[in-house]
Amino acid sequence: MTEARGKARPSHDTTDEMQRPTIAAALVLAVVTALGLSALVSAPALRQAAEADVARVIADEDRDVCGQFGLRPGTPPFATCSRELANVRRKQSERDQAAAAGIL
Repeated sequence: MTEARGKARPSHDTTDEMQRPTIAAALVLAVVTALGLSALVSAPALRQAAEADVARVIADEDRDVCGQFGLRPGTPPFATCSRELANVRRKQSERDQAAAAGIL
């Protein structure tokens, strides 16, 4: 009989206490997974919105700069001015990338 008493069974409360961290970890994993999937799904829309915003800002800059020279949107001289501004932006971007790479 002493042997039976020495081999006490774990109580039901101990089992519940061991399951709680597992359940909490599973819930955290589920939330992180849901947030990750949400980010993956919304990434293309966010990228498109950012690209549209950049295009709008560039169009506004073109209108402002070329307008300072009396060039109105929709005219051939405005289109030429806009192309030249695009070249200036491209060259500046190349200089920035070279500087970041340590070339300049």
